[in-house]
Amino acid sequence: MIRLLINAAIALGSSAVGILVATWLLDDMNVEASGFVTAVVVFTLAQVILSPFIMKVAARNAPAFLGGIGLVSTLVALIIANVFTDGLSISGVATWVLASLIVWLVTAVAAFFLPMIFLKRRLGDEQGRRRAA
Repeated sequence: MIRLLINAAIALGSSAVGILVATWLLDDMNVEASGFVTAVVVFTLAQVILSPFIMKVAARNAPAFLGGIGLVSTLVALIIANVFTDGLSISGVATWVLASLIVWLVTAVAAFFLPMIFLKRRLGDEQGRRRAA
């Protein structure tokens, strides 16, 4: 159960960082403070649900595209977050392409480093408890 919560926190955190970095770098991508959390949750849920589905479809119909699954699922998740929330708006084809690339890259890097931060804290807490006992 704790592992599931940590994985959910890492997914939400990496998505939030990815969307914020893309918003900071791209003029035609905006995030409203009031809808940011909703946009991140919708994006993350869409990403988690769509990635395996898109991978299955690509593996069956276009195996050469398997390497781009992360980018495709990021683009689709951004579209869903854009359509179903008021917190995220993206305009222009170039911005959509760049936003997908930036969010995909930043979430991948954040998803790699965030567990180290969480696990380092958790290991530190466990070592502190052992010393106290």
